[in-house]
Amino acid sequence: MAGLEVRAVAGIAREQGSDIGRVAEQAKTRRRSTKAEQRAEMMEQILDEAEYLFSKHGLHGVTLKDVAKRVGVHHTLLNYYFEDKKKLFDAVFARRAVVTSTRRMEALDSYDRESGGKPTIEGALHAFLDTDLDLYIHGGEGWKNYGALGAQVANTPEWGAELMDSHFDPVVLRLIDLLKKAMPDCAEEDIFWGYHFVTGALMVTLARTGRIDKLSDGVCRSEDFEAIKARMASFMAAGFRQICNS
Repeated sequence: MAGLEVRAVAGIAREQGSDIGRVAEQAKTRRRSTKAEQRAEMMEQILDEAEYLFSKHGLHGVTLKDVAKRVGVHHTLLNYYFEDKKKLFDAVFARRAVVTSTRRMEALDSYDRESGGKPTIEGALHAFLDTDLDLYIHGGEGWKNYGALGAQVANTPEWGAELMDSHFDPVVLRLIDLLKKAMPDCAEEDIFWGYHFVTGALMVTLARTGRIDKLSDGVCRSEDFEAIKARMASFMAAGFRQICNS
């Protein structure tokens, strides 16, 4: 009888030991998960605050100390995440670039399928522009800051063009492909010049300088992306037709 009791107690001890081991392992995994989550949250906060500052002051007008101060941490912490300011800037730019380029590529591909390979100028421009403008309409202040940042990058020939090329060339060339289908008789150089004018107008719009607010005495607002979306594709389509038929 005593032997049975001993074995029973031993069995209970083994089960309890196993349970304790599982609990300990779960706690350890949770600690690792929490640490990873904390790191990810800190990274997002750094990118958000850096994005805001870069959108207002540009690459050269912001220091890592400025970003750290806005985040509320010591600047040495930023060196743990980023080797230097340019690496931080590139990370800020890339974070949303992959979102907007992917969404626009999907919209262009979807429109191409729906049109049966016979796109219109307006249809191609709506797929390219509206998908992006929706991000600035519904994505909050962070996306608007990113738009202003993109406008700066696009107008910085020393290094901005290379950054734009690396992130956006495929989606731009996809738009050009659809425009060629929509205007088979248009000279290729006119289509590329047309896109050049399109992207110029888009960048000025994303910069949100407030100039149109003053010129129109408040009738138009640079923050009004809904109004921009309602007009931009049609305006640009008319421009393509004009230069292609001239």
